[in-house]
Amino acid sequence: MKPYCVLLYYQYVPIEDPEACRTAQHLFCLEHNLLGRIIVASEGLNGTISGLAADCQAYMNWLKTDPRFNTIDFKIEAHESHTFQKLHVRVKNEIVNSDLPVNPLQRTGVHLDPEAFKKMKDDPDVVLVDMRSNYEHSVGKFKNAVTFEMENLRELPDHMQEIAHLKHKKIITYCTGGIKCEKASAYLLERGFENVYQLHGGIIRYGLEAEGEDFDGKCYVFDGRLTTDVNKVNPVVISRCHVCGTPSERMVNCANSDCNAHLPLCEKCGWEMDGTCSEACKCAPNKRPYDGTGYYARKSDHYSPWQGFKNLERVKEKTV
Repeated sequence: MKPYCVLLYYQYVPIEDPEACRTAQHLFCLEHNLLGRIIVASEGLNGTISGLAADCQAYMNWLKTDPRFNTIDFKIEAHESHTFQKLHVRVKNEIVNSDLPVNPLQRTGVHLDPEAFKKMKDDPDVVLVDMRSNYEHSVGKFKNAVTFEMENLRELPDHMQEIAHLKHKKIITYCTGGIKCEKASAYLLERGFENVYQLHGGIIRYGLEAEGEDFDGKCYVFDGRLTTDVNKVNPVVISRCHVCGTPSERMVNCANSDCNAHLPLCEKCGWEMDGTCSEACKCAPNKRPYDGTGYYARKSDHYSPWQGFKNLERVKEKTV
């Protein structure tokens, strides 16, 4: 049994005081040795964290005692160790960068649980639309899904013409954990699409609860694993090594920090290229040491997760 867990979760809900919520989140994670990234905004909460199973369970229990988060949906994966090296809890304008003029609390696509999605996805009147970035779907996506060559969700409006002819179809949007599709499906509705659905809980929940059938490749994740297995029924490899072209679903970040491209790189080419995507990057002055993983935590000199909490008791009193 793997001793650690990775939690992926979000909740669109009004938060009147994001700073106070951030402080409470930060303190709880510190006291339970939880690492990862949590974003708090006036529109809700978004997080992916790792820790010992008991500490993750304590976090989930604690969060659900707050009426704002008592219906939050956690995607839980077992792992051998922490998948993060640091803890960052931040206040931002949105819990997922989009700049889309929609409010998921007012209107969004119809939620499909994994089993409902599985039954519906092969309907000839259904089109699956991937709302993730290009490097994410390059390593894994659903069979026959429509994908966009976009770096982030802010670029979605620029790609609407690519699916304009599908307005008469049933559109099912999907992403890693569901958070992007709350806004993306709402945006499709705003643009005149009438039959819009979303895979609730995303690819990760589909893999956990429905064995991931027909998801080709691996799912890109934003932690030290870089990818995770989803399909337990009919898995295939769809990505190829950026350098030699052999089938490979081993994702890396280019070791040149000025490039940092997300791309598949096989084990052999990884070592031969010293973790980089090109000869130019291999010789770049800001090339980071390659350790075989292709994952590089953002550098923070003298990093301490306790930074900003010098007077802990005083902060605790403010968050009670």
